[in-house]
Amino acid sequence: MYDSIKQKGKRKRLVEKLVSKGIRDKRVLEAILNIPRHFFMDKDFQDYAYDDKAFPISNNQTISQPYTVAFQTQSLDINPGDKVLEIGTGSGYQTSILIYMKSRVYTLERIFDLHRMAKTTLSKLKMHPEKIKWSDGYLGLSENAPFDKIIVTAGCPNIPVSYTHLTLPTKRIV
Repeated sequence: MYDSIKQKGKRKRLVEKLVSKGIRDKRVLEAILNIPRHFFMDKDFQDYAYDDKAFPISNNQTISQPYTVAFQTQSLDINPGDKVLEIGTGSGYQTSILIYMKSRVYTLERIFDLHRMAKTTLSKLKMHPEKIKWSDGYLGLSENAPFDKIIVTAGCPNIPVSYTHLTLPTKRIV
């Protein structure tokens, strides 16, 4: 895994673009500046890693647009030590941003190949969530509840009828 001066420069321009779109949380911007997004992408797309676009990863899934990652993270108002449940690990990029911001991340991914790839990439970066589990996000993670914050980065066709297995944070962001 190599992070070139060119890629670092592209990240700096990406951060400037995010500021122009209204991202103000300095810790979120610092995380995006310091986390190499190209490490979480297929080699075919690495030249475009710092474009503000979503890109395919595998299993018909995508790595989220950087603005989406920044906006969701800023909306969470992460504090160091916050216990965060992430539904939809995907490539692990959002997970790495949350870990960089010193939150305690519990993350679930239902697609085994993505789970395995994210676990490997995060390990190579020496970023270790509290738990990274191959599991359906609909099931939550009741054995580790309650959580200070919950972020859903996965698409789903409908909202589960019951949240009895989750302890939701008092502040909800819609």
